[in-house]
Amino acid sequence: MAEAGWETIRVDMCERAGQPAALEVQCVYPAEFLPDQPPHVAARRCSLGIACNMLDRPGCRFAGTLPPDRPRQP
Repeated sequence: MAEAGWETIRVDMCERAGQPAALEVQCVYPAEFLPDQPPHVAARRCSLGIACNMLDRPGCRFAGTLPPDRPRQP
């Protein structure tokens, strides 16, 4: 059975909130019988997402309130 977990990929200074924010990804690891498969990134989030959404400006793409990026047209 596949396992999922949140991992911090980097910590940066958030200009909107004025404090350090951890950027996290939810990785889904394959089952044991598929050991050669790389982990799949299912979601991204920011540790300051809730605080960022309470500001008077729009949040960044990690805040969780903006729609996902649309695929580019060829």
